[in-house]
Amino acid sequence: MTSSLAFLKGHGTENDFVIIPDPDNAIDLPAPAVARLCDRRAGLGADGILHVVRSAAHPEAKAMAGEAEWFMDYRNSDGSTAEMCGNGVRVFARYLQHAGHVEPGDLAVATRGGIKQVHLHKDGSVTVAMGRAQLPAGEVTVSVGDRSWPARNVNMGNPHAVAFVDSLDDAGNLYAPPPFTPAAAYPDGVNVEFVADRGPRHVAMRVHERGSGETRSCGTGACAVAVATARRDGADPAVTGEAVTYTVDVLGGTLSITETPDGSVEMTGPAVIVAAGEFDPAWLTETAFG
Repeated sequence: MTSSLAFLKGHGTENDFVIIPDPDNAIDLPAPAVARLCDRRAGLGADGILHVVRSAAHPEAKAMAGEAEWFMDYRNSDGSTAEMCGNGVRVFARYLQHAGHVEPGDLAVATRGGIKQVHLHKDGSVTVAMGRAQLPAGEVTVSVGDRSWPARNVNMGNPHAVAFVDSLDDAGNLYAPPPFTPAAAYPDGVNVEFVADRGPRHVAMRVHERGSGETRSCGTGACAVAVATARRDGADPAVTGEAVTYTVDVLGGTLSITETPDGSVEMTGPAVIVAAGEFDPAWLTETAFG
């Protein structure tokens, strides 16, 4: 391993990431090392890791290399892998532009949730085609303390439970994953969004992200919230024949989510690179395993 490893920090609506450029997939990132890098006191601090690898160099992405040169090997802050991260895709694309790998315009990014089409706007915002939401059948309930709410089961390439509440304070502290039933609905855990109305086509949310705890923002969560809210409001584009756009306030800013009559969901929001540096891989090994 080299004497130093490069990293960058970036965020999308304050959902923050450590970016590890590794085109040849030469850097080993076991779960304990990822967790230490993301530690906000003993590490660099982040909600997750964006491991930047060429698709052809990663066994999970080789099949997508013909359509997307770059693979977002995303890790949650506890070291676990995730299918997708909507804010992460925006920051990932911004990094590729920052590093000179791509120009403003359209590009494809490979993820464990499939290939995502991205547009880098000249004003600094990024739009991601998030695919179609899946709405598994069956009732779901989420709880905080002795209170519980029905939740909409929405899958955006990763699982979400969307609960509508009177106040975002109803979500409690979100330190621990909110309990849900039935357990069979989410065998691998779930991202839980609590949603309150702010106005016409305008909601606010808080989220407990699976593997990361409460975060300042969740892109796939905001998409799930918009889809669930459209169904609640009787504005399902597949029924009305008209696209619907929701403004979704997260703790770290605002995202715009549009769903079209064919079910496609697009998310637009900011993505910022804030810092770059190096760390000693020996420190990482000692910290993670010593």
